[in-house]
Formats: sequence, C-alpha cells, structure tokens
Amino acid sequence: MAPLDPERERAILDATMELLSEVGYDRMSVDRIAKRARASKATIYRRWAGKPELVVDVICRRFDMDAPAGRDTGSLRGDLAAIFRGLCEAVERKHTLIIGLSSTLVSHQELARTLRAHMPTKDLSDVKALIERAVERGELAGPVDPARLFAVAEALVWHRMIFSGPPFDEAFVEESVDGVLAPVVHAWPAS
Repeated sequence: MAPLDPERERAILDATMELLSEVGYDRMSVDRIAKRARASKATIYRRWAGKPELVVDVICRRFDMDAPAGRDTGSLRGDLAAIFRGLCEAVERKHTLIIGLSSTLVSHQELARTLRAHMPTKDLSDVKALIERAVERGELAGPVDPARLFAVAEALVWHRMIFSGPPFDEAFVEESVDGVLAPVVHAWPAS
C-alpha cells in the first residue's frame, strides 16, 4: 500500500462509506468514489488494489470489531449485560450499513474472502476481565474462552438484526443474558 495524505485518505474512506450506505456495494464504483472524494482513480488505485480492498479497509477502520468496554458491576450477570448492551448499541448505530454489507458478503465471495484475510484480531480484554472477576467472586468454577463467549453474544445480536431488526431494547438484553449467555457460560467446562 502506497502512503496517502491522511486528509485525502479520509475523504476517500468517507466517500466509500457514504456510497455503501446510499447505493450499496453493487452500484458503487471506484469512479463514483473518486468523484465523491474529489480524487483521481489513480490515487485510489495507488493505495488500494480495487473496490473489495477499499471496502474492507472501511469496514476494518470504521466498524468497532472489538468487544465493547465493560465495567465491573459486581456480578457476572451485570457484567454480561453491560458488555451485551454495548454490543447492541454499537450494531444499532451502524444498522443500515451492516444490513447492506451482510447481504453483500453472502453474494460477493471475493469481498468476503478479502475481509476474512484482513480482519484484525478482536480485543477481548474486557470479556476476559469479566470472566476473571466472575471466577474470583466464585460465580464461575474456572475461566472460559472469552472468544467463544463473545461469539455467542455476537450471534444473538446478528440474528436479531437480520430477522427481527432493532431496536435492541432492555427486554432483549435481559432475555439474551438470562436465557442464553449466563446459562451457556455456566454450562461450559472451565478451560
């Protein structure tokens, strides 16, 4: 990747994000991005190999892929609810773009492969801390895999997003924590 003036790069990434939201991946082109960003196609191609790489860069930079910041609420249930509520809020803020991208990733395997190859590792330190606090308080017999726990939480949110849609209200948070996350984390053997 060739270095690019940060202001120029931001204009291109902003234009890509706007066009993804407005017209979707299929109808978005590098020509349209260049025009919106007031940049040349050559400038874009010096930095990104093509549309899939540009969109992946937008996804990796603009979407918060890490677990939301948690806090010590004094209980495993409270900590799970805080993290889950943060995840719901993050997804809900990006609702339109996420829905558009999820269907695009299914129909455009090249984009999906490019995203998988460049997806940064998630920071799950807050989930790990939540588990450690629960073990210290005696609420869990031993540590469980934070990535596994966060994957289940993400699956609940994505299922809701795709099949029911937001809002992610407090009833959804409580139902997910009490009906799925807490029972599952208690049922897993300690690692």
